[in-house]
Amino acid sequence: MSDPAAALPQTLAGFRIGVTSDRRSDELICAFRRRGAEVMHAPALRIAPLTESVTLHRDTRRVIEARPDYAVVTTAYGMRRWTEAADAYGLGTELHRALAAAAILVRGPKARGAVRAAGLDDVGAPDDERTASLVDLLLERDIAGRTVAFQLHGMLDHQQVSRLEEAGARVLTVMPYTWARPAEDSDLLRMIDAAADRRLDVLTFTAAPAVEAFLAVAQQYGRLGCLLEALRADVATAVVGTVTAGPLHEAGLRPLVPSRWRLGAMIRLVCEHLEQQGVLRVDTRLGPLEIRGDQVHVPGHAAEPVRLPPGPLALLRELAAARGAVLTRAQLVAVLRQCESEHALEMLVWRLRRQLPVPGLVTTVVKRGYRLAV
Repeated sequence: MSDPAAALPQTLAGFRIGVTSDRRSDELICAFRRRGAEVMHAPALRIAPLTESVTLHRDTRRVIEARPDYAVVTTAYGMRRWTEAADAYGLGTELHRALAAAAILVRGPKARGAVRAAGLDDVGAPDDERTASLVDLLLERDIAGRTVAFQLHGMLDHQQVSRLEEAGARVLTVMPYTWARPAEDSDLLRMIDAAADRRLDVLTFTAAPAVEAFLAVAQQYGRLGCLLEALRADVATAVVGTVTAGPLHEAGLRPLVPSRWRLGAMIRLVCEHLEQQGVLRVDTRLGPLEIRGDQVHVPGHAAEPVRLPPGPLALLRELAAARGAVLTRAQLVAVLRQCESEHALEMLVWRLRRQLPVPGLVTTVVKRGYRLAV
């Protein structure tokens, strides 16, 4: 029997995508590779479960003893790790009894699913799946003098905890997992360099802390300026939802955000974006030319596409976008970051001509500049 996944159209052939997630990264990587993309994977933050943490054990006992009036569940992963840790401590039944007596509010459908899988139920969730909106929902109730158990998602959310405390609630925080930055000599630094050097077409993010860590590491190693320049101009960013998009917006970027905050929706949005923005087709005197990511194909002249490095690829894209119009040397030097002089441009043109699958596509217009043979 044939594998249905193998029949997927290679809509991402020629494109290079960076995956920064840790958990569920296999799902993203497989989805992009099955569509023909080259994938670079480097978790910006790794999720570290805290099952053996003394603090988690202590905080779980505090929740059981306090018999909270309300429980806030922010992530499905956190809920699962918390109940697993409680079982490991021999406190599973007692925690279940304490949470069953509380009014549970969840951040979204995935957290609700984990609550129900634990044999519990919730009393509500915000429409936008944001922690701030979840706290808004809780603040609609009279929580003065009440106890709230708050499951954190990887770090202490001081702002939201403070809002509840200012309303008079006693807040007990529980952190079933945390985020850990990778080692200094890691794939993450190589991914940052790849994005800054325009060797990626899209960077994907599934958590706001991962975005913050990615930018912080770039800044730590003096690469933030050139990274942001690349992300504003040539490398798209895609996120799973508006919460993840927040740190990118703050950095002056405009990420791709799906209307449904799910991995599948983000994958479809990336495919649509690259097909619409990343593919350039031009009819030339030598036949149709297609630039797809870093691949160049001239049907009838080469059976297989040719992959171009960033410099020649950027030059060819400029000439193709001009659709036969002459681009002066000064114009090309001004827009091509690989060229600082006309001599460097001449060397880049020479390299491009050598690497194209058919000669004669790039022509010299004497004393003026260069053009594509259309």
